[in-house]
Parts: sequence; C-alpha cells; structure tokens
Amino acid sequence: MEITWLGHGTMQFKLDSGEVYLLDPWLEGNPAYPANHSLARLDGILITHGHFDHLTSVQALAARFAPEIVAIYEVCHWLGHKGVGKLTGMNKGGTVQLGPLRVTMTHAVHSSGIEEDGRMIYGGEAAGYVLHLPDGRRIYCSGDTTVFSDMQIIGQLYRPQLAVLPIGGLYTMGPAEAALACKMLRPAKVIPTHFGTFPPLTGRPEQLAELISDLPETEVWTLEPGKPVQW
Repeated sequence: MEITWLGHGTMQFKLDSGEVYLLDPWLEGNPAYPANHSLARLDGILITHGHFDHLTSVQALAARFAPEIVAIYEVCHWLGHKGVGKLTGMNKGGTVQLGPLRVTMTHAVHSSGIEEDGRMIYGGEAAGYVLHLPDGRRIYCSGDTTVFSDMQIIGQLYRPQLAVLPIGGLYTMGPAEAALACKMLRPAKVIPTHFGTFPPLTGRPEQLAELISDLPETEVWTLEPGKPVQW
C-alpha cells in the first residue's frame, strides 16, 4: 500500500486496489499540509475525535467525494445534523467493513470537543483505530493520546506491524511516552506524527529513535509531508 503523511495528524492510505482513505483530515488551515498535494479519489474517512485539527475538512470532503465516514457515535451524530451522509457511528471494540478495509475502534486517552459558534459541544470520547488490510497486515493508528497500559492489550490482540503515534507533546504524548508505547506494541515500524506543526509541539523523531535504541525490532520511520512511501 501507499502511505502519505499530510502533516500534523492527517494520514492518507491508498490500497493496491486503488481505494483511498484519510485519517483525521485537516487540509485547509493546516500549516504542514503540502501545497502540491491533490486528491482525485476518496473512499473513506476515519475520525479519531472532534477537535478542529482532525475534523475541519470533513464536511467539504464529504460534499466533494461522498466517502464512507467512520467516527465515534457522537461525532457522527453531529455530522449528520450538518447534512453529511454515509456515516457509520461506532464505539470502542467494534469493527466495521469499509470497502476492502476492516476497521476496529480502540481506546485513546484524550479529550474530544467540537467547537461551534463560540461554544464547545460534547464530541464523545477520543479513539484510535486498527486497520486490517486485505493482505492480513495491520496498522495501529492511536489518534491523539498519551500512552496507556491497554496498549499492551492492543499489541497482544491485534499485533500491528505498523504503528502511527503522535510525539509532539503538550496536546498528546511526547517521545518518552511514545517510546513506552512502542515497547508495549512491538511494531516493526512506527511513524511519528502530530509534531512540528506549531512551536509548542517540540517532540522530534530522532528523540524517539534514541529512546527505543534498545528495541532493535522497531524502526522509527520518519515521513515527509506529501511524500508517499510504499509499505
């Protein structure tokens, strides 16, 4: 499959069969979004929580592509009232089929509120996802979170070969917490995200790599926004 980091917490996954999925799309207003990136197809959107930097672009993308959208029940309820269709509201531990991709919702430790007209609306709980690819491989996308002990259960239950973890700090875990997450999950590769977008997000991939130098089976895979890689 082809994986493209689009800056901050936004990831694009393209299957060999052509389907394209976005995780937490934040395109307009994202200072790290690559200016030369364009979307010609979008089959599905996965939303981890209701904060603006993970939800802002969903309505425009839904109007343009009519993708299947998966999120925690409360976020889907809000989107439905905004006229967005093709919604699958679910909860943690559940699994849904999204075309050829199976998606399991996992726990995350983070807040989730939707900003609207100067007020904050309850957005359910934050979540993560395990992506089950048609070839049997699995990707764990933690969403915004700190490390938590149940990551060990996620590792044992789903055995993800690839993990996508935030490392910026302040609003999510930093490199130290992400290093412990890697030691519980034991993926072959980890992609750091949610760093460098704003000055307070100070965590860096090289810090994570140093902290897991005693974990040779896990490689820190640093991506450049807009530059696709094959996995």
